[in-house]
Amino acid sequence: MSESTDYDGAWKEALELYLEPFLQLCFPTVAQGIDWALPVEFLDQELQEIVRDADLGKQRVDKLVKVRRRDGAEEWVLLHVEIQAQPDDRLPLRVYQYHHRIADRFGRRVATLVVLADLQAEWTPTSYHEELWGCRVRFEYPICKLLDFVRDRAALEASDNPAAIVVAAHLAAQATHRDMDQRHRLKWQLTRRLYERDFDRKNILELFRLIDWLMALPDELAVAFRGELINFETEKRMPYVTSIERLGRQEGRQEGRQQGRQEALRDNILDVLETRFGALPPTMRHQVETAQDEGQLKRLLRQAAVAQSLAAFESAL
Repeated sequence: MSESTDYDGAWKEALELYLEPFLQLCFPTVAQGIDWALPVEFLDQELQEIVRDADLGKQRVDKLVKVRRRDGAEEWVLLHVEIQAQPDDRLPLRVYQYHHRIADRFGRRVATLVVLADLQAEWTPTSYHEELWGCRVRFEYPICKLLDFVRDRAALEASDNPAAIVVAAHLAAQATHRDMDQRHRLKWQLTRRLYERDFDRKNILELFRLIDWLMALPDELAVAFRGELINFETEKRMPYVTSIERLGRQEGRQEGRQQGRQEALRDNILDVLETRFGALPPTMRHQVETAQDEGQLKRLLRQAAVAQSLAAFESAL
């Protein structure tokens, strides 16, 4: 997948925003075993320390989550979720090592779940095993192959589960890698469904941001898409998404210069953050002021408008 960074970032946020719906869709048995009446805790910093200490290479899309069991058998347990976007022969060994290092670190039981988000239907690794002189180890883990949802795409797209929207956007992005016109059409269909499913304003904003992240369009089609969205929201009298888009408009854009657009985006990001949260930490301000990629700046502007805290925004940086 040529846009792996965008896919990775979108999925990391999707897991934090929609963990319960995600598990209901991909790992329903696990979802049923968790007490969702109690808060879950994401342990990103702890996972990064484990990965760094283990020297196991670049971290993929991983989430470590502290949850409570519904049956009350243990005070809390851990979920380790990995999303793998490319076939990798090292995956079974990596999740085996992560699993045991996490268990050793916390002294708790760990459930490792793997989402296979690649395009090779035949690649379905579900275990790691090794043997030496009669000493054997076998580690098995449940997987969810996103390509399996293609068999019943209509049901996926008709689902009210917000995680199904993210999966549908992921699959559509993969299918239209070389056909941007078709991606434009599918992106518009998914965006319309956000309103037709009667999602509330917050979920429409979050899900649109994830769709937009996963299904990036070239400039010309992106402009056409925004025009369609403005017209649609005007008819619906629901200016949710376009109100955020308007935050990014400044006079510097009139000349169409890339530098002017980037400067306008950086200024708007800082203005939105300071309006919502007050003075910014110097390091955060520096990161925003030195960001150069226009696509990243657009995503950061949307994140600045919807993030619930500076810490949540910082994770997008």
